[in-house]
Amino acid sequence: MAAQFGRRLRRGATSTAVAAAVVAALSASQAPGATLGSAAQPGGNDQSAAAEPEEGAATGNDQYHTDLPPLAAPVTPGTPSTAVGLPATSAESGIPATVLAAYQQAQSTIAGTDPACRLPWQLLAAIGKVESGQARGGKVDASGTTLSPILGPALDGNGFALIPDTDDGAYDSDTVTDRAVGPMQFIPSTWAIWGQDANGDGRKDPNNVYDAALAAGRYLCAGTRDLSIDTDIDRAVLSYNHSSAYLSTVRSWFEYYNNGTHSVPDGTGVLPTTPGPATGTTTGPASTSPSSSPSAAPVPSPSPSGKPGTASPSPSPSETPSGKPGGTHPTKPPTTTTPPAPSEVPKLAGIENAGTGTLTATAGQDFAGDVTVRAVDGEGDSFAGAPVTFTISGDTDARFAGGATSAEVVTSADGTAGAPALVAGETTGDFQIHAAAGTTGQFSLSFTATVTARRADDLARTTSTALTAAQGGEFTEDVQVKATLGGAVASGVAVTATILDSAGQPVPESQGPRLTGANSTAVTTLTGLKTDADGLLTLPQIHAGDTAGTYTLRITTEGGAVLDIELTVEAPPAA
Repeated sequence: MAAQFGRRLRRGATSTAVAAAVVAALSASQAPGATLGSAAQPGGNDQSAAAEPEEGAATGNDQYHTDLPPLAAPVTPGTPSTAVGLPATSAESGIPATVLAAYQQAQSTIAGTDPACRLPWQLLAAIGKVESGQARGGKVDASGTTLSPILGPALDGNGFALIPDTDDGAYDSDTVTDRAVGPMQFIPSTWAIWGQDANGDGRKDPNNVYDAALAAGRYLCAGTRDLSIDTDIDRAVLSYNHSSAYLSTVRSWFEYYNNGTHSVPDGTGVLPTTPGPATGTTTGPASTSPSSSPSAAPVPSPSPSGKPGTASPSPSPSETPSGKPGGTHPTKPPTTTTPPAPSEVPKLAGIENAGTGTLTATAGQDFAGDVTVRAVDGEGDSFAGAPVTFTISGDTDARFAGGATSAEVVTSADGTAGAPALVAGETTGDFQIHAAAGTTGQFSLSFTATVTARRADDLARTTSTALTAAQGGEFTEDVQVKATLGGAVASGVAVTATILDSAGQPVPESQGPRLTGANSTAVTTLTGLKTDADGLLTLPQIHAGDTAGTYTLRITTEGGAVLDIELTVEAPPAA
């Protein structure tokens, strides 16, 4: 049977005795990963940090499961402090198939967007085990949504944090206070910032294990964390819930799952025996072991060191079981009945331009500047973790790198988010890029970008043969030109060809040479021509016309390049 705490702890407990008991129980159980350094000093306050804490927490100091993973063998003096877990075929190492797929998909997604974080899916599994017993043993539908809501207790300051309602009950059905929601137990105000749509259904649903797992992964990866480093793992887990007992429990399951796991059918996962997130009832007893009485905490064996004071102390005589999730409570009320005022949770209040300059690019080229915005709270300070959606609109074929017209980016520690590289299409003119921050896009900015035509600053003929034709005949020599810009090939440049008379005026329609236009029509001005990938352009057939004389073929491009070519139409010899 899994080693476990026999009673339930409330997060944020200030009792030194309770914290010491938890830490001692963890240490004596020899659960994998129980060593926490300064985080779990016996007798310490559970609210003290093992590493620098993040502001707030993801889950709102609600309930969590304290069961520890089973050990491979009984602990005896001299056994290493991190015993190896049972083989991967044990019941406790089974993870429901859909839940396991969600964790692994989250790892894969984040590996593509934030590879420096090195998120292991086993860490998500450890948190999911402690928070909700892997979505109540995998009770989810085919899309990964829980069959019934998983809600934590009301965060009303009565033993937990005090968080007044922030979502009008949209997620937790509570319009008075917030409750943690879903398999990863996000409070609504945190979900509003970190929520994800990982299953592609167009919704960010904290009750969906795919959405929740990806959101938890991004939350753990906030800032510059590298989760292949132990200290960064501690920082990440403490940011989820700043409790050394919580960290120790999660660490134990993390190492246990690292020893091996296997997939089990949805709905058949082993449930924790300690009370979990409230839904009117607890999550129920484990399927393979009887439930423990809240009043019967197992007394751990002495630690291998043999030093006194490391065993978990028995409950104080002044404590009696409450019979409710939340564990034991003093028989006498505390001297201070007013809960401490909660710290103000920063809220997203807007976005601003973070250095986006003039957005101009030549058709087919990358824009030199980037679109960058900064999310701020009500005090004007940087707001990290806000989702920002960038969208391209307007009559344009410009795209973000990769061909997308929209992209979602989460603001970094300094509150900034940059859109992917912007690539101009062939359509010239102005278009817009919109940046919308927040899960409902309530804060937005728009930027105008301009695509200019491809240019050339020089044109030259590829041959030097004189162009002469008999009156009424055709010019037999092809006219081919090459366009360059700064000496480099200028491809896709728009070209205009016009025939002028000896005075430099357009030739009248009734006389002089003609160019072959659309549908084989004869025209004196031809537009819509473009150079090819090598900067080359071959003009269509040129007709001599019926009027002898000297004419000019003028070729121009966007960018100012001009080339004049002489055309000579000779009269027939005298009879």
